[in-house]
Amino acid sequence: MKEYKMSEFINNISFDDFDTKQYLEFRKSSNDKALLSHYLQNISKSEETYGSESKDIIEKYIQFKQLKDQVELYEADIIRGLNNNTASIPFLSPKNAYFKFIDLFAGIGGFRLALQESNGKCVFSSEWEKSAQKTYYKNFGEIPFGDISQENTKKYIPEDFDILCAGFPCQAFSIAGLRKGFEDTRGTLFFDIEEIANKYRPKVIFLENVKNFVSHDNGNTFRIIKSILEDKLNYKIFYKVLNSMTHANIPQNRERVFIIAFDPDQIVNYKEFNFPEEITLTKTIHDILEKDKQDDKYYYKKEHKYYPELIKNMTSKDTIYQWRRVYVRENKSNVCPTLTANMGLGGHNVPLIKDDYGIRKLTPRECFSFQGYPKEYILPDLPDSKLYHQAGNSVTMPLIKRIFENILKVL
Repeated sequence: MKEYKMSEFINNISFDDFDTKQYLEFRKSSNDKALLSHYLQNISKSEETYGSESKDIIEKYIQFKQLKDQVELYEADIIRGLNNNTASIPFLSPKNAYFKFIDLFAGIGGFRLALQESNGKCVFSSEWEKSAQKTYYKNFGEIPFGDISQENTKKYIPEDFDILCAGFPCQAFSIAGLRKGFEDTRGTLFFDIEEIANKYRPKVIFLENVKNFVSHDNGNTFRIIKSILEDKLNYKIFYKVLNSMTHANIPQNRERVFIIAFDPDQIVNYKEFNFPEEITLTKTIHDILEKDKQDDKYYYKKEHKYYPELIKNMTSKDTIYQWRRVYVRENKSNVCPTLTANMGLGGHNVPLIKDDYGIRKLTPRECFSFQGYPKEYILPDLPDSKLYHQAGNSVTMPLIKRIFENILKVL
């Protein structure tokens, strides 16, 4: 390591250094990456929440480097090196934000992207899934904290924020799941939202879940959550099922329920809130589908056992199809069918198209585009199965933005 110039050494410092086996054995802490990245994103205003521990981490890292590489470093060197890592991050937080929010069950940052575009600053993020954390970091320069049900994660939530965002796990409530609701431990994660809301009293709680959430267990699940928000926490709530193709000008048939809760003591004009109206769908699938030939791995070869069935039934280039175990289903509305998280569990779940070069699956990039993510959004070097899962598990970003614009009018 001594052949490195000091400037080169500093420029090679990265958040991944805090995740190596050697460092973890030396430090015995799993929150260092999240703490440091949150600290650097909020460095002028985060001394109380992240500052003292972050400085301790930097001190321990310097000790580690001295032992491992015999190099003398200072706190400013570490901060400069880590900040150099964020030079290519496309969606850094605005410097002069109008409001602050936290991003729970953050996934790949659909809520964050929408609220940042409305000049909001994220002051805390949490997402337990490691590959989603990587995608989040590549785009926002911040590694989310892990499991929000753990006190060791909750303790880092700052005291001061305006909005709590959460696309909380829907597996326990979805039609495709076992419909166990609160009997499924994933369903009980709502109670972590309750705990956080009760402690910090944000002005607004902004939640998203699957359409079936409203009707699950004959409506009992939703009644419990509605009662917690209204009767126990004293929030005033609005909820509505909206479709990406009717409310976001995104050609995907995706229905989700959105719950907006206002603290009436802080937002006295909460009754002025309305969900956005329907807008005309002007975009088609061809505005999103790639025109050029894609990687060969996305195309079905003629010797594939399903190819004869596919070529017989997939006759149009103007629609998107789905393979349903033993048959092909055409989407009659000429939009993309609902992208699902289980796309990452098997190729048969990924929607199919016929293009000028053959029959193929949608690419991960196309799936992200059908969720409204911009071209600048970075897809990291991950297996396609992970990227498909992330796209299907995400919110439709422009729909979140339209809803939030109406929230902002009330704020």
